[in-house]
Formats: sequence, structure tokens, C-alpha cells
Amino acid sequence: MKFNIVKIAGNIFLCGAMLLGTGCKDFLEETPPSNLTPDNFYTIPDHAEAAIAAVYADTRFIGNGAGIFSVTWQMLEAPTGTSTTETAQNSDLNNLYSLSYDGNTQHIINWWNGLYRVIANANLVLEKVPSITPMDAAQKARILGEAQFLRAWAYFYAVRLWGDVPLITKPQTINSPDFLPSRTSQEEVYQLIVDDLTAAENAGLAWMNANGRVSQAAVKSLLAKVYLTMAGQPLNKGASHYKLAADKANEVITYANANPATINLFPTYGDVHLETKKNIVEHLFMIQYNILVAGNPMQDMHPNFKPVTFAGNAGTGSTVPTRSFYESYEDGDLRTKDREGYFYTSYFQSGNGAPFELGAPYIFKHFNVIANGTAGVAGTRNNNLNVPMIRYAEVLLIYAEAQNELGGPTQEAYNAFKRIRDRAQLTTPELGTYDQNTFREAVWRERWHEFCYEFITWFDMVRLRKVYNETTQGFDNFVGHVNLGSNQALQEKHLLFPIPRPEMQNNENLRPQNPGYPQQ
Repeated sequence: MKFNIVKIAGNIFLCGAMLLGTGCKDFLEETPPSNLTPDNFYTIPDHAEAAIAAVYADTRFIGNGAGIFSVTWQMLEAPTGTSTTETAQNSDLNNLYSLSYDGNTQHIINWWNGLYRVIANANLVLEKVPSITPMDAAQKARILGEAQFLRAWAYFYAVRLWGDVPLITKPQTINSPDFLPSRTSQEEVYQLIVDDLTAAENAGLAWMNANGRVSQAAVKSLLAKVYLTMAGQPLNKGASHYKLAADKANEVITYANANPATINLFPTYGDVHLETKKNIVEHLFMIQYNILVAGNPMQDMHPNFKPVTFAGNAGTGSTVPTRSFYESYEDGDLRTKDREGYFYTSYFQSGNGAPFELGAPYIFKHFNVIANGTAGVAGTRNNNLNVPMIRYAEVLLIYAEAQNELGGPTQEAYNAFKRIRDRAQLTTPELGTYDQNTFREAVWRERWHEFCYEFITWFDMVRLRKVYNETTQGFDNFVGHVNLGSNQALQEKHLLFPIPRPEMQNNENLRPQNPGYPQQ
């Protein structure tokens, strides 16, 4: 039996053809109807639905393993200085914390492979689905809009991580002219991102989708985030793009104000990581997890060998908050209150037993109380919690920051900023006490404290070229800032990650390596 293995949109199809004698040549030349290829797979609407489902599934690469006690997502947290580790077994993770990573670091390799897998399968959807006939026009438009959002989402990560990256918009084979692509300028990559998101805006998507599919709110919010990034470093588009960011964020805020039951801030921080509140209200876009397919990958935030879950002493503690960052919150900030905010300093033995002190603060933001247990209630042991990518809280602070950059704080910018602080039960100085600079830094601080451990802080550091200093409560220049968790200083080279070494070995067109990293 000979097997032809054909990969289509994340699925593997095995097709057999019996090895028969030469007398059956004509029979052997007949195309087996079960031999699925990209050319004959995309023929009915169900194929389109299966293909876009595979692109969504590909986004779960952030949960892929990166060696012992480590996962891909940790690459975007370890270098920020807001976390440290209680385990030392993973050399790649240690290199991320110590800012000594290079193109061999597994997390970096995983991010590259994962993002380009999303892009490749989104390209297949965008190339093949338009020709499916008959197919409901609204269904087709929705699927294409979702694919454009997901491709833009992946490229937005890629361009911020590596700068100039290959821009691939068509399905590839070994015979494709750009099978070994060169890198494309960041300007061109950002243009594709904006074009994709603008097209997705016009795809007829619902404002919100409790089923986890891309929504209009997600598209507009991501576009606002893209414009905010383009306004800052390294493109420095400035006022024009701060205006675009503010206007796009305001579209979401305007809808939310008119429909507060649909889009809003959750009333409590517990709701942010409550399994029953996935894909609704504050959660505008999430990576979907279900234990039947893939369980939530954030368990590396559990304390090292402290029995906070049903599994007992099973945590790795490979991402834990630095004491300095935890203590940088204002006194009385509800986000630091034990088991009510984003941290916890005590829990229940084996998830639901006697309370005990942890001896240090740990990250509660992604802790699933339903799966792991809580006071007197045994956990289900099934961690179906999604991973948040865009929350409404971020839309509010995008608006506040962008609007302020257009000439100083307005009442609307102040109101958006204050809503974040109100939920934290903090007193906010009156609008008139701020000037443009003090309001700017106040919004930045709020971003550090609200979005810690959500893969956002690193990109704020890069676009602002500033890093929050927990000691002074101010902001240092990126280059030269010392991460207190590792006592290592950020360098110019850290503004970009290195191109993965295996990619450069396989494709000479990716050279040269990003500045400051070994060129091999």
C-alpha cells in the first residue's frame, strides 16, 4: 500500500492506491476520487466551514510546548521584566528572562512556525472559497472576512516581532516562484494588515459572537490597535494614525454605550477569568480552548509545588510576578486584592480544602476556579478557559491614549481612562490636574497594570520605546532599562527578535539576521 499524504487547511488525508502490475497502467492513471487536494477539496460550503475552522485551530500554537516546564506564549512575558521564574530547568526560558536569547530559542521558532501556519491556511481559504458554487453569499462573505481578520492578526504579531518579514498572500507549493521568499518592508506588511481588516469590516460580521468567531467588535478593535502601533515606533506615523486609532476605538465605544449588555467592562475581575463568561461582554476576541480538543495552556503560572489545584503539588511556577511589579500598584487597587483581582497570595489546599498562605504573590488572572476548585467546591479538572486576545478594557485605553496625543486630554479620553480606574476602586484626579504629558504617562501606567500577562506589555515597550519603572513609577527609555527580575538591561537589538536559525538555514533569502544577533 502506498500512501499519499496531502495537507489541507490543517487536516491530514491519507489516500491509498494499490501497487498493481504494469498491465493495469490505465487503471493506475485514473485519479482516485478519495485523493483530496487543495484543487478538489474546496467544492461545497461545508469544505469552506472546515477550512476556516482549521485556521481558528491554528491560533492555539501559543500553547505548544517549548521544552520542559515551558510553553510558546511565555516568549512575550519573560522579557518584559514584570515576571520571573521559580524553575530553572528550561534553558531557553531562562535565556528569555536574562535577555540572552537567539535564533535557536525554541519559543521564537514556535512563534514563527505558528504564525505562518495561520497565514498559510488563511491564504488557502481566501484563494479557494470564492469559487465555491453554489454557496450562500452571506456565508461566503463571513468566512472570507474571518480569514482576512486571522491573517491580519498573524501578520500583526509577525511584523512587530521581527520587523521586515516575508509577505505571503497566496498558497504555496514547491514550484511557487516565491517558495523561498525574501523579507518585505514593514510598511507593506502593515498595508496588508490594514487592507485585510478593512475588508473584514465590510464582511457583514455580527457585532459580537458568543460562539468565539470573529466579530465586528474584534475587527474594529484590532484595527484601532494597529493604527495606535503605526502611530508610534518604528513607523512613526504620528497624529494621522493617532486620529485613526481614536476614531476606530470610538466606534466600538459608541456601540458599547448604546448596547451595554452586549459590550462592556465586566463588573468584577473574577469575570475576566470565569469559564462561563467566554466570548461575551468584555472579551472581544479570544483563542478558544476546550479540553476535548485542547486544554487551556496557562498552567505554567501556577506556583511551583504549591497545592493550589486538584492535582496537588503540580505547578511549575515558570511565570510568576516579580515582587517589584506587584508592589507597584497603588494602595487599595482591587487588582492586587487576594483572589479578587489579578493576583493571589493564598489559596485552598488541593483547590478546595483548607486555606493556606502561598508566601508570595502569584498570577490569578488566568486561574480557572471552576476547573481547579475553590472554597469547599471541588474542581471539574477540565480547564476549558479561553485565552483573551482583545478586551474592551483595551479599547477604552487605546481611545484615551490616542485622543490625548491629538492635543491633550479631553473629557471623553478622561472618561475612558477613569472607567478602568473606577473598576479598580481607585480615586482618579480631576481632569484639570492633568496636562498632555502627565495624562499620557497615567494611561501608560494603567496599561501596564491592566494588561500584564496578556501578551501586550512587550509590544507597548517596543512601540513606545519606553518601559515602566516600578521603583520611580515613571518611564525609562527602552535601551538601558534594567529589568529588576533579572537585573539585565535592554539593548537596541531587543527591539526585534532574531529570525529563527532553522528558517535562515533553509532560506538564504531571509538574510541578513536582525541587528545584534549572530548571523549564522
